[in-house]
Amino acid sequence: MKTHESLFERACKVIPGGVNSPVRAFNGVGGTPVYVESGKGSKIRTADGRTLTDFCCSWGAMILGHANVEIVETIQKQAEKGTTFGINTEIEVVFAEKLCSLVPCLERVRLVSSGTEAVMTALRIARAVTGRKRIIKFDGCYHGHSDSVLVSAGSGLLTGGTLTSPGIPRHVASDTYVVPYNDLKAVNELIREKGQEIAAIIVEPVAANMGLVMPDPGFLAKLRHYADRCGALLIFDEVINGFRFNLSSYASIAEVKPDLMTLGKIIGGGLPLAAVGGAAVFMDELAPRGKIYQAGTLSGNPLAVAAGLKTIEILERDDPYPRLEQLGRRLAETINTAAASKGLPCRCAQYGGVFTVFFTGQPVRNLADAKKCDTQAYAQHFHTLLNRGYYLPPSQFEVGFISTAHSEEDVAAFAQAVVK
Repeated sequence: MKTHESLFERACKVIPGGVNSPVRAFNGVGGTPVYVESGKGSKIRTADGRTLTDFCCSWGAMILGHANVEIVETIQKQAEKGTTFGINTEIEVVFAEKLCSLVPCLERVRLVSSGTEAVMTALRIARAVTGRKRIIKFDGCYHGHSDSVLVSAGSGLLTGGTLTSPGIPRHVASDTYVVPYNDLKAVNELIREKGQEIAAIIVEPVAANMGLVMPDPGFLAKLRHYADRCGALLIFDEVINGFRFNLSSYASIAEVKPDLMTLGKIIGGGLPLAAVGGAAVFMDELAPRGKIYQAGTLSGNPLAVAAGLKTIEILERDDPYPRLEQLGRRLAETINTAAASKGLPCRCAQYGGVFTVFFTGQPVRNLADAKKCDTQAYAQHFHTLLNRGYYLPPSQFEVGFISTAHSEEDVAAFAQAVVK
């Protein structure tokens, strides 16, 4: 039988660090990373023959669970017609029409292949239309790995961010201001001092890359006000948020209209697909109509678009969101009630079908709060649950997901395992 150890040993000889995305390496929890052979519904089967209930769900992409019959059939039918052409297809038009009809801020949408690419394009648009180069992002919000957003908070608000990876030019970091999430005072200070230099304010409306952190009441609306005040574009990165909490965007829930939005994960139906969209006045500046260049051979790939369109059609037909909220609330209440009664220093944050078990006794409003968590306790918790048959994101600073394929029994048993 194959073992994770033997596969990882082989991988390390031919793949940098043995993985094709760093968080898979288990550096945040220790141990040997898991290898998956297949998945069905809420379960994944590992290379060493174990069956695990999956609460990572491909980092949120698999809202319908693994190998959903309708999605698989759709991909198979499209594959019989062709997998890629590098030429326009009708399904691209249908998919773009569907996105624009469901997401109020989308007047135009451009399909790309990854969330990183979508954010990179949104920032290029913002810089081009404003004639400015600097941006504001929030510490703990992840917007992909392009240079200008792979930056963390600097030593002072007005000094720009600090590099988080070699290979990023220092002048790029200096053009990115990083402030704490939910800190309107810090944003106001920046706008007052540097507002005429700011091209964009970019934010995850619901932060999901320092664990689950909700926006304070009025936070997003105030960002809209600050962007308008200084002439910057407001960008909502909804790569994770989009179609996760409703059949639209979190922007529609918050009733805040960004200028540009990025989408991903769910809209690809499990295949590589993302989108950048927004007001026509900005999006029409993209080539070939405008002068802002962006291109991609596999953009609008028919397999991914077919899978994404079918996913949205299923979500529209079945409306699973009330049930996902119910399951998520039950999960959080079970964990928090048990933790309080046993005096355990952990709390479960939850919104809709998304959750994080924070190993801290205090509420988490930003990255500084999240960093106070006991990461060693989370690592132990992760491996304990893995041994009990549950797969969580291998990091305290990521979020777990409930899919439509999870049963009430899946969620109830998992909640009990967390506090056992």
